[in-house]
Amino acid sequence: MSTKKIFLLFGICFLVGTVVFAQSAKVVADKIIAVVGDKVILKSDIDNTITDMQRQGIEVPANARCQTLEQSMGVKALVLQAERDSLPVTEEEVAADIDNQVRYFIGAYGSKEKLEEISGKSLYQLKEDFKQGFRERKLAAAMRNKIVDGIRITPNEVNAYFDKLPKDSLPFYESELEIGQIVAFPKASREAEEYCIEQLTGFKQEAESGKKDFKKLADIYSEDEATQKQNDGQLDLNRSQKGFDATFMGKAFALKEGQISSPFKSQFGYHIIQMVSRAGDDATVRHILKIPQITAAETNATIKKLDSVRAKLIAGTMQFGEAVSKYSEDETSKFTGGRRTNSEGSTYITIDQLDKDMVVMLKDLKVGEFSQPKEFVNERKKKGVRIVYLLSKSEPHRENIKDDYNKIALRALEEKKNAALEKWFNQKVGTYYIKIDDEYKNCEEMKKWTSAATVATGK
Repeated sequence: MSTKKIFLLFGICFLVGTVVFAQSAKVVADKIIAVVGDKVILKSDIDNTITDMQRQGIEVPANARCQTLEQSMGVKALVLQAERDSLPVTEEEVAADIDNQVRYFIGAYGSKEKLEEISGKSLYQLKEDFKQGFRERKLAAAMRNKIVDGIRITPNEVNAYFDKLPKDSLPFYESELEIGQIVAFPKASREAEEYCIEQLTGFKQEAESGKKDFKKLADIYSEDEATQKQNDGQLDLNRSQKGFDATFMGKAFALKEGQISSPFKSQFGYHIIQMVSRAGDDATVRHILKIPQITAAETNATIKKLDSVRAKLIAGTMQFGEAVSKYSEDETSKFTGGRRTNSEGSTYITIDQLDKDMVVMLKDLKVGEFSQPKEFVNERKKKGVRIVYLLSKSEPHRENIKDDYNKIALRALEEKKNAALEKWFNQKVGTYYIKIDDEYKNCEEMKKWTSAATVATGK
């Protein structure tokens, strides 16, 4: 693997990191296999990274150990320079990244308890073990960004990049769409809301009196299917968790262990919460969600409201972005100018990435047109009404500069950044103390490093 590949892959490979699960197993021996400056790389670091790749179903190449060591050394070099340049990385930033990673693992393994069981460590111990690695990744990313900051690409460079690509290996794209939407949610009647509150009050009383188990009540009555089906309404929370309903979070962390909240309203409906356990800013709770029923009259009123918005859009008296800002209640697209994005954050979406109701709405829609307001149910089973705006649509085609300029430009820019990184690396690596274990010195990937080690030691 070339030095260029270090920087191409380091953000992916080290985002997952070397999980400490393998470290909890019996370790026969460990040793230092490389040193960059004052940063050491252990044999177990490489072993754990490869184990993680296998666990995630990533194909492990024959020279995986050499590749992984090269990537690790590249990251250490970036960290060293970041420390030399005093790039700022705060404890709060590191803690937030660790919390996100831990939440990912909890989601993957089902619960905090299962994660602790598999790793053989408490959540606190896991977070402590993660600190150094996460801080280094943060510093390496900051250094990488500093090196490539200000690098831009011109149209001539994009054209030159595209002209160099083998024409028989250009990717083929299915039809892609750019879609905007304005979403409004019908408001339930006061009677429907009061009925939810009444139900939740009854559940609270039954659980507090011991007549019913909260877990069982959540399993039977909660309308939050994500937690209901998986683990009886249970959620693992962290106080600094982003993207979570603020009211829900505030109510949860106001509870003592075993306590059940009074019914309250969030953006999703009405809840009661039971605090299961808490350790500082981490908590495990169970909740029951009830969603007030929406009647046809309330849905029709919302359709009528969005119909008037559509009339303004067609007449040109209101721009789409303005309409999104004023009327859309969909948090996921409100801050992207109403544009739908896929799982990778791209606004270019293929048909198979859309829900079936939207596919039907787009069937007869031409580019630049707005659909009639239509009722739909979102992924949380909440009824809404939406207008769909078809911004662009491409036909299935082989990649070309006319239709795919933005995609090609992004790749060309990334290549230019990687060239700058490789140049920086070649200039800097000789200024660091380098030591490599004899077992790895003959790796093809180690040539530049062994050369740098020779220069540094004068041998």
